[in-house]
Amino acid sequence: MRLIQCEYQDQVRAALVESEAQVRLLASDTYTLARRAIAAGQSLAQAVEAALTETRLDYQALVDERQLLPPLTHPDPAHCLVTGTGLTHLGSADTRSAMHAKTQVDEAELTDSMRMFKLGVDGGKPAPDEVGAQPEWFYKGDGSCIVAPEAALPVPAFAEDAGEEPELAGLYVIADDGTPWRIGYAIGNEFSDHVTERFNYLWLAHSKLRACSFGPELLVGELPDHLEGTSRIVRDGETLWEKPFLTGEANMAHSLANLEYHHFKYAGFRRPGDVHVHFFGTATLSFADGVLTRDGDRFEIGLPALGRPLRNPLRMEPDALPIDIHAL
Repeated sequence: MRLIQCEYQDQVRAALVESEAQVRLLASDTYTLARRAIAAGQSLAQAVEAALTETRLDYQALVDERQLLPPLTHPDPAHCLVTGTGLTHLGSADTRSAMHAKTQVDEAELTDSMRMFKLGVDGGKPAPDEVGAQPEWFYKGDGSCIVAPEAALPVPAFAEDAGEEPELAGLYVIADDGTPWRIGYAIGNEFSDHVTERFNYLWLAHSKLRACSFGPELLVGELPDHLEGTSRIVRDGETLWEKPFLTGEANMAHSLANLEYHHFKYAGFRRPGDVHVHFFGTATLSFADGVLTRDGDRFEIGLPALGRPLRNPLRMEPDALPIDIHAL
């Protein structure tokens, strides 16, 4: 089952994807449906079935008219936390082999990044009753940093780079008793400033404070262990760069359960009613191939198992006005 959200008669409404051409409108938004399912002890699929209407909409028209929204939102963006983990993917077979070779050196010779990667390879997939290695973790912002599918990703004037990060995103709602409930998965573009990060890894936190996007569809149910996708940049109607990528647990150093545990172990991330969007890491970057993006470029990230591709153009913002800090 796959869901989208859209604007319909000035309301946020969820819809069931029935085909590539058609969606069936639901009586409320995804967040409300999830909260209803949790309270009733139902699955989200059961709540969706109970909320189906007879209204069907043209999927492509929603895309063309820019009516798509992220597939899960909170009514108050301040109660949506956007985070992620890095150094989680093994990448292609060749890359995997090379990375493993680099870890077969004396511990003192490892960079901090390689040491973190090795921790994941050695202990990122623990037994069900054990705690695995702690991954890299980062904060991107609250719900105000989320850009809808098809909408432009803003690039602040101070940014050094604007690069895609194609990956999976886990979507969660926190129940009234503080229990995190996974609603499903979506294609994500975590979007970062790789030049800033490369200058000094201690600037990773700065490089992540950017916009992001996920969707357009929410996969409800089990996620395949092996997923194959394509990441593409289109410039002036032509493909500038394109590369396949792998994700899913079969292609990761960490299990999803381990990544989830090390996020939600913090009590502050289990605040009742909140929404969480958590990015699980990437294996492919155009930046690694020397690509420099510019205004108007369009990112297209496709994972067929999760429905339609996620597409977002770039929009370079003008120089910002000086920020005046006032003392009280």
